[in-house]
Amino acid sequence: MAKREHIIVGLDVGTTKICAIVGEVSSGALPGERPHVRIIGIGTHPSRGLRKGVVVNVESTIESIKKAVEEAELMAGVEINSVYTGIAGSHIKGFNSRGVIAIKNREVTAADIKRVVEAAKAVAIPMDREILHVLPRGFAVDDQEGIKDPIGMFGTRLEVEVHIITGAVTSAQNIVRSINRAGLEVVDLILQPLASSEAVLTPEERELGVAMVDIGGGTTDLATIVDNSVWHTAVLGIGGNHVTNDIAVGLRTPAYEAEKIKVRYGCASTSMVRDNETIEVPSMGGRPARVLSRQLLSEIIEPRAEEIFSLVAQDLRKMGYDERVAAGVVITGGTSMLDGMAELAERVMDLPVRRGAPTDVGGLVDIVNSPMYATGVGLILFGAKNREPLRPQRSASGLMPRVIRRMKDWAQEFF
Repeated sequence: MAKREHIIVGLDVGTTKICAIVGEVSSGALPGERPHVRIIGIGTHPSRGLRKGVVVNVESTIESIKKAVEEAELMAGVEINSVYTGIAGSHIKGFNSRGVIAIKNREVTAADIKRVVEAAKAVAIPMDREILHVLPRGFAVDDQEGIKDPIGMFGTRLEVEVHIITGAVTSAQNIVRSINRAGLEVVDLILQPLASSEAVLTPEERELGVAMVDIGGGTTDLATIVDNSVWHTAVLGIGGNHVTNDIAVGLRTPAYEAEKIKVRYGCASTSMVRDNETIEVPSMGGRPARVLSRQLLSEIIEPRAEEIFSLVAQDLRKMGYDERVAAGVVITGGTSMLDGMAELAERVMDLPVRRGAPTDVGGLVDIVNSPMYATGVGLILFGAKNREPLRPQRSASGLMPRVIRRMKDWAQEFF
């Protein structure tokens, strides 16, 4: 059995499914480096209490979390007490900021880095919002720009450009409280596209410039990464559930049957479907099933998929990053698994597109090697890379994770 102090759990609380993934992290890597991770347990359960990434039914969310975690515990053979969890939803907003401090002609220290980042955070934020992430894009010492790590350099002035991600206080509180009531501690909240990018992007893509598009059930998450730094994030309120609803209405079939049809026969490009292909579509009200053309199904899916990628392209153009993503676009998430999605995305966005799945992990690779597990695996990788010294899972009840302190601060400010 894996040593408990080397266990990290990623909990992907999504609109369509809740997924708990257990990873055993190697102890050789230093904080900030990407360690080797072996996946030793996976648990999934349909998500009943979320809409567009936001909790709308706490009790249903708690029950789904418990069942997913129990399944993961059984497979991994460990007791799960604490998790890294993702956050998404249309309430997420990102913007760039700059901070400047004087260092009085001496060597830059870690304390200076912390101080200049705090200066960049000193921006006006509404009381009902709180900072989730502050991600440095680059430093400048005096007139020398483009520095990734200025520690040890001499100068009189230190500057930093950061990308700040904020979220609604109440939405974050509802996620954390649901997880707490399921008997788990939340070590940290991580923006879902950041987590997914850890799992599916290559170092070359991150350096050259890439747009990562995570198409989930309720939302489509976008992260633009250039020079190995996050330059832009966005959450679009459209996802795979909209495709399912279109199928249910267009084919006059129950929503749960529409989901099955989408997964089994769905294709986002009509040109890839042969004219003679047919599918069996269940009817409602006890009527007999009908045999329809798969081409008709594709004609329903294609416009909605085009809308998703058009919104992504529009967002990139608006922010001026469409010319910076030289490595193209990587799509991931459950909806990206539909046939023809990558081909359609290339046509709509006029950029090279590939489908991304978790890489460079061991263990249950045959199971997690799918775009639908990108966020769960990415949460483990993000947590392992940015971890403080690993703490045993068995002592989780005595932890005071930074997210709990953060939530108390939010509550005091908000109320």
